[in-house]
Amino acid sequence: MPDMSASLALTNLVPLAKEVDENKVTPGVLGFIVFAVMALAVWGLMKSMNKHMQKVAFKEAPDTEAEPGTTGNSGAGRD
Repeated sequence: MPDMSASLALTNLVPLAKEVDENKVTPGVLGFIVFAVMALAVWGLMKSMNKHMQKVAFKEAPDTEAEPGTTGNSGAGRD
C-alpha cells in the first residue's frame, strides 16, 4: 500500500507543478528561513568573536634575556 499513497501524492502534486511558471524560479519561504537562520548564526559568531578578541592582550612582554641594544634578529639579513 505505500506505493499507492506515493502515487496518489504525486498525482495531486503534478497539477500544482504545472501552475508554476517554468521561467521563474523562487526560493520560497523555506529559502528565506534557511537564509535568516544562517544570517543569525553568522551574527552570533561575529559577536562572540568580537568579545573574545577584546580579551586578547596584544602587547608583548619585554625579553629579559636579550642584550640591550640588540633587536633579537640573530644575524638575519646579513650577508
